[in-house]
Amino acid sequence: MGIRIYRPYTPGTRQHSVADFAEITRSEPEKSLIRHRHRPKGRNNRGVITCRHRGGGHKRLYRIVDFRRDKHNVPAKVAAIEYDPNRNARLALLYYRDGEKRYILHPLGLTVGTEIISGPESPIEVGNALPLGNIPTGTIIHNVELTPGRGGQIVRAAGGAAQVQAKEGQYVLVKLPSGEVRRIRRECYATIGQVGNTDARNISLGKAGRKRWLGRRPEVRGSVMNPVDHPHGGGEGRAPIGRSGPVTPWGKPALGAKTRKRKKASNALIVRRRRRSSKRGRGGRQT
Repeated sequence: MGIRIYRPYTPGTRQHSVADFAEITRSEPEKSLIRHRHRPKGRNNRGVITCRHRGGGHKRLYRIVDFRRDKHNVPAKVAAIEYDPNRNARLALLYYRDGEKRYILHPLGLTVGTEIISGPESPIEVGNALPLGNIPTGTIIHNVELTPGRGGQIVRAAGGAAQVQAKEGQYVLVKLPSGEVRRIRRECYATIGQVGNTDARNISLGKAGRKRWLGRRPEVRGSVMNPVDHPHGGGEGRAPIGRSGPVTPWGKPALGAKTRKRKKASNALIVRRRRRSSKRGRGGRQT
């Protein structure tokens, strides 16, 4: 788990870096756990583009990942660690004692041959899944459920880690990677440990073409458009945007404006808000 840096033989390799894939032990996915998946390219069910700058990219097969960890009290052995083109984390292939095979997110430090288990009485070891109420305070966790039985929904990205901070009645206080402290029901499952591939955030793509391989198309700044295309457009030369702050192509405030609904039901479960981002509006000082 490291980064390989290229020498600047070409302009594209000057800032180019890739993962060394040292932890990968198998190159082909498990055939019984892959599915073909339609790539919507940013379009909805009517074919209308609802998310711009998507399309192209290399073909992918979707790996079915077990986020629920609902196979309780059946030991499983880690058979391989594999690459997943659909996420920046790695996958661990499990062979259960009863013959079933499943993928899970690969936690940091989990090696091939290790035996893991899921269930309320599981030991506190990396890769094991337990209800939050059974996990000691201070433990590092990932793949955390928000609704019992729905499967892990948060803390799933490479390097992600949350921490159990306290227990209050039917709820457990969990500190998320953003700094937010949130109440989650005791019955919700979480996996012990930190998500692997922690160096994913340090990789530099190096050239625009590599972004295209990932299915991302070019973005054009609004300030270089015409007024009919963007509120920032128009003017002579490099003109200012002509507004009190930056906006989206549809006139909504951008770059720092809060978008969370004030009456969202889960607001009552948030004990402490996440840390403020370092980005500020136009003209603001970067902190």
